[in-house]
Amino acid sequence: MIDALQSTLAAILILLGSVFALTASIGLIRLPDFYTRMHAASKAGTLGSCVMLIALAVYTDDLAMTTRALGGVAFFLLTAPVSAHLLAKAAHASGLKLWSGSVADDYATGQGRDKMAGTDVQ
Repeated sequence: MIDALQSTLAAILILLGSVFALTASIGLIRLPDFYTRMHAASKAGTLGSCVMLIALAVYTDDLAMTTRALGGVAFFLLTAPVSAHLLAKAAHASGLKLWSGSVADDYATGQGRDKMAGTDVQ
């Protein structure tokens, strides 16, 4: 009974993670500029990978494998947002333009640095 529940939950999580990974890959193809593509890849891709690693942790009966899978989740959650932020900051500093339909560029006006420092400039 428990094995069937464990397998069903793992299958549902794999399907959910696959949907997020598919959404990230479609975002990489369809979105207009580097910044929005990077956002799709970092957010949906990270969530998809984490959900699939959680499915592995649920499915396996080996404590070492479960620990590694959950360690992978922690690694993804700690590194993906930081690397995406640094890539965007480096791209902006090197002069990569935003899409013409972008609403605001806080770094161009200096407000991005103020927001990062914790002081909102109005």
